[in-house]
Amino acid sequence: MTREREPGFSTKAVRAGEGVDPQTGAVVTPIFETSVFAFTNTRQLIDAVTEKSSRDVYTRWSNPTITAAERKMAELEGAEDSAVFSSGMAAISTAVLSLVASGDHVVSIRDLYGGTVGLFSDFMRKFGVETSFVEATDHEDLESAIKDDTKIIYLETPTNPTLKIVDLARIGEIVKRRCTGRILVDNTFASPYNQQPLRFGCDLTIHSATKYLGGHNDVTAGAVAGSKELIDPIKKLRRTLGGVLDPHAAWLLLRGMKTLALRMEKHNLNAQKVAEYLEGNPKVKRVYYPGLNTSPQHSIARRQMKGFGGVLSFELEGDLDRAMRLVDSLRLALLGASLGGGETLVSQPSTASHYFMKPEERKKAGISDSLIRLSLGTEDAEDIIADLEQAFDKI
Repeated sequence: MTREREPGFSTKAVRAGEGVDPQTGAVVTPIFETSVFAFTNTRQLIDAVTEKSSRDVYTRWSNPTITAAERKMAELEGAEDSAVFSSGMAAISTAVLSLVASGDHVVSIRDLYGGTVGLFSDFMRKFGVETSFVEATDHEDLESAIKDDTKIIYLETPTNPTLKIVDLARIGEIVKRRCTGRILVDNTFASPYNQQPLRFGCDLTIHSATKYLGGHNDVTAGAVAGSKELIDPIKKLRRTLGGVLDPHAAWLLLRGMKTLALRMEKHNLNAQKVAEYLEGNPKVKRVYYPGLNTSPQHSIARRQMKGFGGVLSFELEGDLDRAMRLVDSLRLALLGASLGGGETLVSQPSTASHYFMKPEERKKAGISDSLIRLSLGTEDAEDIIADLEQAFDKI
């Protein structure tokens, strides 16, 4: 008897969550651009509202286009279910709020996207939730920070913007031994193509789907994937907080995810080539990219990642002004505080994503004024390197 084959990643990216439309035969999921769904009688409505049936009621609750995106997202992360949101921060904040109450404790690595730092250090503190920030690669530091009331262990890997790699399997062992808290991982920089945190015992994987999942710099979205037990309350809280993704954005996200594998191969390749070029440049003090053999966490990255992603950072020999001159001299790379699209983007974390962090917090996170972040697009690597070379000649 022939054993049924598990579909590969690219097959899931194209086909998961979608099928031929039964009414029209369309091979692409339609955009159900409607806010409300009608019923022929009250009993049908009651069954839908009480979830005795799977009928959609109101798009803030669910919508066929949104549901298709959630099914595809779940398949790509190897999860039971997922929830999509109007932005990455909506996904992060809703997931976190679904798991904590006043008096609870969170342990988070220090190397985070600036918006997430603000959520934990400012917003959550107002509601009586304490956060302990620890070094991303120091397991003893993390373990000593865990308390009896720790409900969340929050991680990013690779980290933003210094591309540190968190050993997910090791953290999973520590948390399992020390508490009943849930492990949440921001997987945006890796994408599900390069890394699937749930395979290493983590509970929820989170994305700014604006980045690699959307992939074209034309949609703002977020996503959370995990067990049905954890996703159900997240979806219920999403109804209250209102951070739902609109149907057209969900359709753009579906379109983007179909080519995720193809795009990530190019992002991975370009970042590796540019990282190797920068490592040999005498005007560069240090390159942060887990694909380099010189990266302190290269062996961990090889163990838990398929590829090393399309983002790298590097420090110049010099100060903030010199770094600004280099950035402003680039022609192909566009100055923009995002990542994951076809266009190569450049930014300085100290003037963009981490601008609102206190200087001492940036220093603790290893974010210097001369640090520059590159999101490698899908252009030819040789053209990106040529652009960097002409900019280096001007500083």
